Amino acid sequence: MTKSATLALLLKELRLPTMLRHYRDLSEEATKQALGHEAYLARLCELEINERCANRMRRYTKQSRLPLGKSLSSFNFKHPDKLNQLHIEALAQNPQWVANAENIVIFGASGVGKTHLAAAIGHVLIEQDIRVLFLETSNLVQQLQLARKEYRLPQMLSRLSKYPVLILDDIGYAKKDETETSVLFDLIAERYESGSMIITSNQAFSEWGEIFPSNMMAVAAIDRIIHHSTIIKISAESYRKAHAKNQLMEGGEKMEL
Repeated sequence: MTKSATLALLLKELRLPTMLRHYRDLSEEATKQALGHEAYLARLCELEINERCANRMRRYTKQSRLPLGKSLSSFNFKHPDKLNQLHIEALAQNPQWVANAENIVIFGASGVGKTHLAAAIGHVLIEQDIRVLFLETSNLVQQLQLARKEYRLPQMLSRLSKYPVLILDDIGYAKKDETETSVLFDLIAERYESGSMIITSNQAFSEWGEIFPSNMMAVAAIDRIIHHSTIIKISAESYRKAHAKNQLMEGGEKMEL
């Protein structure tokens, strides 16, 4: 068996597919450029690492269930009043808050871009090798309640704990039902000081009594969330409403012409 064939078998056995695909071509290039063995090996290793990183990002993005096309660059920071763009970008790009198991809570009326902003931060976190899971809170509550009925709630909470960041979108739409939303408290309590959450809500904390079965449970949930958290409030008119107004104005101007 030739040395090349032996090397191919070894790379396959070691599960180094990128090195296996490129070692011959890179060997010829290294010979032409008079690269030493160490430089040649370093380039091969770099290709393998880059490919693994790219594959991991694709896998994390698929598993995250994040809405596609939601990025910080496509978010209109000029529309909301008093929204600090630099602060938002710093949270996304310097995720020390994730390492500290802290939270982000984004408040705002319907249609102001809460989900867009939460998803955009999630995409940036994935680029930094941090696993994220996006969940519509109403659907999550139903899944948690089903897990409780089937006596597998601890297992589901354990699976969710594998994600350093959970995005709970539209928590205000969760139904106030003791048999359902109490499981949401279980999740919040489980992640307290152990995992981060990004929560979007169209309801202020003072209205969360409408989400949980009792005011006592609502207070306990809020206490755990805000103990280590950054609060972001988006004060703006709905994008959809503003867009509709602009269209009506443009239509009126055309009619006048």
